[in-house]
Order: sequence, then structure tokens, then C-alpha cells
Amino acid sequence: MNNAASSPQPASDPTGTPVGVGRVLDHVRDAADVRLPHVVEFRHVTKTYNAGQANAFTAIRDVSFVVEELPGKGEFICVLGPSGCGKSTILRLIAGLEPQHPPTQGEVLVLGHSVAGPGPDRGMVFQDYTSFDHRTVLDNVTFGLECHRVPRRVREELGRQWIRRVGLNVDEDAEKYPHELSGGMRQRVAIARTLILRPRIILMDEPFGALDPETRLNMQDLLVTLWREVEATVFFVTHSIEEAVYLGDRVYVMGTAPGHLAQEIAVPPPDRPSREMQREPQFQETVFFIRDLITRLETAR
Repeated sequence: MNNAASSPQPASDPTGTPVGVGRVLDHVRDAADVRLPHVVEFRHVTKTYNAGQANAFTAIRDVSFVVEELPGKGEFICVLGPSGCGKSTILRLIAGLEPQHPPTQGEVLVLGHSVAGPGPDRGMVFQDYTSFDHRTVLDNVTFGLECHRVPRRVREELGRQWIRRVGLNVDEDAEKYPHELSGGMRQRVAIARTLILRPRIILMDEPFGALDPETRLNMQDLLVTLWREVEATVFFVTHSIEEAVYLGDRVYVMGTAPGHLAQEIAVPPPDRPSREMQREPQFQETVFFIRDLITRLETAR
């Protein structure tokens, strides 16, 4: 039996305009545009900090979108936009992290339920290589399993497997401490610590922003491989347009004053290493379109 042929497929996207490798949708999709269950849905979400006070600040206003649950696959959603447009606010609302959670208005739903706080169905990777300095690489990777009371023998075996999967050397690196690792190695540890728990949703807040260009390209290729293995939905915040077009199935472009979703762009999944795809004229055409769009949004602000 051909499982791919029998699996439910996502509904057609709203009519869009081809631009390079991508397609610019005529509006940001909502619940009426999809037929599969929703993995994440925002319903007219606004977040205002210090509401009712003189220093009140609205980070995002009236944000609505929907991402489908794609069985045995998941989608890779990249979020782009000018600084201060609320990209991280959206990520942390999905995660249920304070002070972004709860929204001031509207509702954030994960797997059909209103977000009440953090949960094991969501894992988060930050830019700043969050690791426990007093724990070895192996102990950092297995920290979540330890919190779930997984027996030591089992969690250490899984930890060694994930150390290998993220491209580290088990024999050389497992017993090192974070201060003995490069930035790229520490980010691999953070990714392993998140993916070992196999969350349904992976939230990544500029995880490669501090890496040198060559390491960043390598990490992009690694992430694509690991994402296809864990079959999760990924939300990935980045300032790099090339990174978003390469990694994403969809790119959300945000505007400011206050933060709102300005455009949704569908792009094909990567089928070659990033350094190859990013050289292609059609790829660059999509990048230039998004760059011009963000420039217009910044000018409007």
C-alpha cells in the first residue's frame, strides 16, 4: 500500500503569484482555507505590555493564522520581519512563556486547545546556546529525559545517539563541558536536548544568528535532516531572508507599528544543500522580493 498516496493532503492555498521559487499568497491563510486539523492557530491575537499604564506597548495586534497538522511530515514555518515586529512574541505565545503569555486579546491554540502554559508537546531552542555550565554534553542532552524520570541507562544511550545525530563525536565530546565547546557545537547540544524529547512543535528563536557563515550553512543542512526525522512542525524566527527561503515551507513576513502579519509566501522544501540552492537565480528572485517587501514595511513604519 502506498501510504503517501493514502495520506490526507492539505487544502489548496489561496490564489498566489509566482515569484522565483515561491508563491506569494493573496492573503494569510485562516481556518476557512484548510481542511486538516490545526497544529497551531492564532485567533485575532493582540499582546500589549503594561496595558492600561502610561508606558503601555503593543507588540502585535490582531494576528491570525493557521498551520495544519501534516501527518508524518510537519511543516517548517519561518518568520521574518524588521526588528521589533513581534517575531519572538509569537514564538513565546505558542510556547506559553511569560511575560508574553497570555495574550491581551484573542486566543492561541495548540493542537486544538487553548495554550495554558509550557508543555512537553513544545520544545524551544534559543539563540544564546542555553546550557547548564556544570553539566557535561551528555548530561545536558539528557536533561529533559532525566526530568521525566527516564532510567539513567536508557537516557544515556538515547543521549549518545542524539550526540551523533547532531554531528558531534561521542567519544571526544560527550564528557566535555559547555565552556570547552565552540558556538556551533553548543548550538548542536541545544538542538539535541530539544529533539531527544520528540516534541510535536519545535520553536527556534534565531538559533544560528551568532554563527559564522560557513557554520550557519552547515547547521541549516543538519536541521533539515533532523526535522525530517522527527516529523514535527517547526516555527523558526530569523533575520536572514536566505535562511528563511531555504528552510521554510512557508514564510510569514511581519510588519510593525504594531506587529502584524503582512504576507504569507509558500516556498518549496529544500532538495539540495543550502550553499547550492542559494546560488540559483530563481532562489535569489524570491529573496529580493522579500527584501524589497521588508524595506517597504520599514519605510511605512
